[in-house]
Amino acid sequence: MTSPSFQRPAAPLAPAPAPMILLAPMEGLLDFVLRDILTRVGGIDRCVSEFIRITDQLLPERVFTRIVPELHTGSRTLAGVPVRAQLLGSDPVCLAENAGRLAGLGPAGIDLNFGCPAKVVNRHGGGAALLDEPETVFAIVSAVRRAVPGDMPVSAKMRLGFNDDARAVECALAIAEGGADELVVHARTKAQAYRPPAYWERIADIRTAVQIPVVANGEIWTVDDARRCREASGCESLMLGRGVVTDPGLGLAIKAAMNGDAAPAGVLPGISWPELLPLLAEFWCIVCARLEPRSRAGRLKQWLNFLRRRFPEAETAYQQLRTLNDPALIDAWLAGVAGPPRGAGQPCRRHTFSRAC
Repeated sequence: MTSPSFQRPAAPLAPAPAPMILLAPMEGLLDFVLRDILTRVGGIDRCVSEFIRITDQLLPERVFTRIVPELHTGSRTLAGVPVRAQLLGSDPVCLAENAGRLAGLGPAGIDLNFGCPAKVVNRHGGGAALLDEPETVFAIVSAVRRAVPGDMPVSAKMRLGFNDDARAVECALAIAEGGADELVVHARTKAQAYRPPAYWERIADIRTAVQIPVVANGEIWTVDDARRCREASGCESLMLGRGVVTDPGLGLAIKAAMNGDAAPAGVLPGISWPELLPLLAEFWCIVCARLEPRSRAGRLKQWLNFLRRRFPEAETAYQQLRTLNDPALIDAWLAGVAGPPRGAGQPCRRHTFSRAC
């Protein structure tokens, strides 16, 4: 069957929105805990949640709120940054039904995943596997758009393709024609995974073809990367993932550069290690209060493993904590280097750095 062209008549472009910095959805890493902490640092305008997997049933509300607990607080993080909830699946009808239920919980928008490279997702026809089926992509976006209120944003995130980028523009047009309000493009195919480089110039081809805002994503680790990405893609707005986990002040630094602000000589823009330490303690506080005991130490080490790429002090911290799993020992270490977490109030009896009960 010949694929539809998804062409639309030329229409005048709406005024360009102010450049934004978005926080990426990253399964197993950028969950509600790290969203909370990174948005407290600043420089992030909007978040997208980890994906909520939709198969063949209408999920109960508790599944949505477990993955996106910000739904209990106006779909915003503690710092007031809005969070869009992301759905992943391949059945347009089931996705639409779940989107309708999710919309009733008041998310800041609904995002659709056409980019996940995980094999377990792709072999069931989800994520990046859908980029070989632009007709299905169109059907999913249009079904979800019809299922939610007209004033609720529907966005999508895609890669350039599955094995190659031959259908990148076709898939982007399918998303736009389906009624999406915004498109984020990760500038690699599924086959390219997370290997550098990211092909930002291919985002420019997509941006030229569609009549909706396009956000560039992929391999943005520094302010210079952000500048080059914006130049190559033509996109004003960016989505940050591993780069901002590694350097929590990256969003602030990019915004300063966008505004033409120069850091004093010899001073790195963003956030320093001493400024980050209280937030590291806050992170541990939330982990202890909200996650299963067996996951707690691993989550702290996971973040430190990213931070040591940017901060020499994080390398020292990682080595000191690498073999520790006892929360009491980690409490003691944090008390020694960071002091009590800011705003923690009275600690829970079990853990010094647990959020007040």
